[in-house]
Amino acid sequence: MKTDLYAVVGHPVSHSLSPLIHSAFASQTGEAMEYTAIQAPLDQFEATVAGFFDRGGRGLNVTVPFKRQAWQMAAHRSERAEKAGAANTLLLDSEGLLTADNTDGEGLVRDLTQYHGIDLTAVRILVLGAGGAVRGVLSPLLACSPDSITIANRTPEKAVDLARLFADEGRLSACSFQELSEPFDLIINGTSASLHGDLPPLNPAAIGPESRVYDMMYSAHQTPFNQWAEQRGARATMDGLGMLVEQAAESFRLWRGVLPDTGHVRTLLRDRSG
Repeated sequence: MKTDLYAVVGHPVSHSLSPLIHSAFASQTGEAMEYTAIQAPLDQFEATVAGFFDRGGRGLNVTVPFKRQAWQMAAHRSERAEKAGAANTLLLDSEGLLTADNTDGEGLVRDLTQYHGIDLTAVRILVLGAGGAVRGVLSPLLACSPDSITIANRTPEKAVDLARLFADEGRLSACSFQELSEPFDLIINGTSASLHGDLPPLNPAAIGPESRVYDMMYSAHQTPFNQWAEQRGARATMDGLGMLVEQAAESFRLWRGVLPDTGHVRTLLRDRSG
């Protein structure tokens, strides 16, 4: 049986959990595939991608700092990749043309709704940050028909630009961190602050006793943002490990036509990080 080749491309990439995740998916579903990690030189991403597919590769995940380049070099883009302005999944279409997709937002929504059991309909959502990570999840969140989404950012002008870009998809507003003065139902931290052990300068008034808090970052221990939110009385805190697994499952579905069960992989990664 032929073994199809897949990989994740980034710089750096040695820390990536994607090979572990996709190997587990392949074992579970019986798909004949091999998944590796490729560190591309910062100035040779396109050559790395072209070389991979020339060697018979079937699909790639793309991580920092190449998601924008992956989007730019694709001949075709899915609707969600087009709006996100970035791609984390590459594959060849039936004509052999490079196609880009973005599964990050789908991964976040599945984690929130299917795993954590949160109904996003009619809720008031606060999203922190206005970078690529946030841009990639806004359309899937808005498709769930929340009451509203407020984008808060250190530089409010960037939040305003993002709100305008997605204004045709739902009720959006933008502000600075300091302007927030009342609690939200769901707060999603899309900044990279937790990676550096920092906190976004969020007004504690945004967190109430019914607020659920989600940090798109993840670690073996509670992220600084989630710890801060819990200390201020948040109803529940969640990190982004589930989003990582769910976005990988969606990539797997795009490549192989089967959606794997993610429960075992979630447990595997939690046990590994613990």
